[in-house]
Amino acid sequence: MDARGRDLRVPPQPGARHGVVIPAAELVERFSRSSGPGGQGVNTTDSRVELLFDPGASAAFSDAQRERVIARLEGRLAGGRLSIVASGERSQLRNREAARARLVALLSEALLPPGPVRRATRPTRGSQIRRLESKKRRGETKAARRRLPPP
Repeated sequence: MDARGRDLRVPPQPGARHGVVIPAAELVERFSRSSGPGGQGVNTTDSRVELLFDPGASAAFSDAQRERVIARLEGRLAGGRLSIVASGERSQLRNREAARARLVALLSEALLPPGPVRRATRPTRGSQIRRLESKKRRGETKAARRRLPPP
């Protein structure tokens, strides 16, 4: 299963009813030497993969999806681009597949619509009493640990 030059498919889910297909032209792969396992080959093969994707410039998303993805992945974006590095495997191909799988997982999570808004409710009288009794018991336990003043 070769990852090279294929479009990336995010499966259908809430927030992306028909799924999303990211064209291969929007994905940039860079390769470098990995510091991971590989024995002698680790010094000669470029098995580390860095997958770059710019969600703001992607034509794969609707406007609402693009805004949601950028807002959710804001902390991971560097210069507006999402960078995913995979170097855990010995082969470049498996690292490419791992990076693509991670990108699909991130985008799937970012595309989900926000959950229901929590309605504020007041704590019940019983729960308030239990909370205060628990605090009182905890205070008594700590007070019992203190040194008694000299007589």
